[in-house]
Amino acid sequence: MDIRQLQYFVQAARLGSFSEAARSLYITQPTISKMIHNLEVELGADLFYREGKSIRLTDAGETLLAKAQNIVESFGSLSSELDSLRQLKQGHIRIGLPPMVGANFFPAVIGQFHKKYPQVTIRLHEDGAKKVENDVETGLLDIGVVVLPVQAAKFHCFTFVQEKLELLVPSGHHLAGERQVALDRLAAEEFVLFREDFALHDRIITECVKAGFQPKVVYESSQWDLISGMVAAGLGIALLPETICRDMDRSRITVIPLAEPYIPWELGMIWRRDRYLSFAAREWVSFAKELLGSL
Repeated sequence: MDIRQLQYFVQAARLGSFSEAARSLYITQPTISKMIHNLEVELGADLFYREGKSIRLTDAGETLLAKAQNIVESFGSLSSELDSLRQLKQGHIRIGLPPMVGANFFPAVIGQFHKKYPQVTIRLHEDGAKKVENDVETGLLDIGVVVLPVQAAKFHCFTFVQEKLELLVPSGHHLAGERQVALDRLAAEEFVLFREDFALHDRIITECVKAGFQPKVVYESSQWDLISGMVAAGLGIALLPETICRDMDRSRITVIPLAEPYIPWELGMIWRRDRYLSFAAREWVSFAKELLGSL
């Protein structure tokens, strides 16, 4: 039994004629007669009394009609909903964003996407990049923005930011007059870092160890503006991306480039290689890739 057999059966029952049903469905009468005959054979019961050119339902036909109408209507509704999804008239996307990334890069993207696809809803989850990556991997999120690199075998990815970390020191700090500072000169400094669930936490510690010292971390936060505020108050130094540093209050903070080897900061959008991505999510990836590439 397939949906076409039920559609033909319901239409024949409604019109009381194979020929009228065939005409309305734009098929030949022999085709509809054969389909309904095959359905009767499969069910082991006659569905119609055939009286010349007219037909009427048997008791088995009446029983089937009550169920078949619901099935055909549900199938029609499903087809309509799928068409809406394909045409992006509706849909839902779960996206993970690290807090410092969202405010700087995504308001314009989300706004323009919503304007183009007003029926597609976006639920944003703000977490550190490590948690975002984990939630994309486990399926809690469809798409995530993370600090690269990630495991290429697990994720599709495109890069949209390639920057460096810069040094933040309070005004009046002994390094404030330097044009650039090598990382190993920070061995005696106290650091203000992002929390452990942020990718930059591990990245900075790893690079400091490579430079020959274990950084002394005195404060951790999930907010870049709080980190910069603590630097301004003289509580420590920090390393933040160029994008964030451009918005600093330079009257209280001095931003200094790191000398090579610098610490790269690359952002990418990821989604699982082995998981279905909805029509809406696929369009979001394409839309964001084009728009972010132009910024």
